Amino acid sequence: MPRTMRAIEIQTPGGPQALRLCERSVPLPAPGEVLIQVAAAGVNRPDVMQRQGAYPPPVGVTDIPGLEVSGEIAAVASDVSTWRCGDSVCALVAGGGYAEYVVAPAAQCLPLPHGITIVDAAVLPETFFTVYLNVFERAALAPGETLLVHGGSSGIGTTAILLGTAYGAQVLATAGDARKCAACLDLGAQRAINYRTEDFVAVVQEVTAGRGADVILDMVGGSYLARDVAAAALDGRIALIALLGGARAELDLRAVLTRRLKILGSTLRPQSLAAKGALAAALRTRVWPWFATGKLRAPPVYARFALAEAWRAHALMESGEHIGKILLTVT
Repeated sequence: MPRTMRAIEIQTPGGPQALRLCERSVPLPAPGEVLIQVAAAGVNRPDVMQRQGAYPPPVGVTDIPGLEVSGEIAAVASDVSTWRCGDSVCALVAGGGYAEYVVAPAAQCLPLPHGITIVDAAVLPETFFTVYLNVFERAALAPGETLLVHGGSSGIGTTAILLGTAYGAQVLATAGDARKCAACLDLGAQRAINYRTEDFVAVVQEVTAGRGADVILDMVGGSYLARDVAAAALDGRIALIALLGGARAELDLRAVLTRRLKILGSTLRPQSLAAKGALAAALRTRVWPWFATGKLRAPPVYARFALAEAWRAHALMESGEHIGKILLTVT
């Protein structure tokens, strides 16, 4: 086992060029953890926010960015019996993914799904944990219901379309241009809504014959929240997971009351180890089998960059041009 590794650090908060290749000590697994030799790391919006100084890591967590990885287990703590050295896994981590080695709670590791390579499996943990928690557990999407996904071409959005469709929901998605709308349809959305040229409230009401969407996955917030209320069905659930459109909204609360709506908010990173472990177990039992049957596929990988080019991956994410996920290939 080497003593040092290549990693990406944030020298000072700023633009993509703030990401620099550095040398760090290889971390050691604490009780309940495993050490993963990283094959690839997923790039996500929270990584960009951390680089900008807007989303600092929790106390005690490494400053190295990266919330999801795939790779091979290189070491296990003495109290871990669920994994062995040499096992191929993908894992949700609280930080540290942009490196050659990262420690992960054993409970947050998952085996590679059927047909997914050790590199491409890095696109799964962050978005699958997030979507499963918010759409299926908190918002309780049921087969046959209508799911509206904002940002349908993003990593979260493509995952939500794939999971919602596999679960038997009618999925509608918003996206910013014809190319991204076409991608949403290819992933299984029944209707893609160009939010620049169409009113998503009107389209949802038209497609559902005036009933509205049962579950709405919103990463925009801001002015979208009032429009979500207008697009929601009776007993609808609005799952708010990010605030890309702003942190303040003005609502007509009468509609929330009379239509018995639920507005649900959560973030994944601060969740407890027990909660994340339970999510991993649910995904392994209920979702991972869908890969083997062909019912589910991984979200598309738009681009792959070498670890040293992490700044290019962030620049691409901020451009908004990508569809699906962005990967850093590490080993």
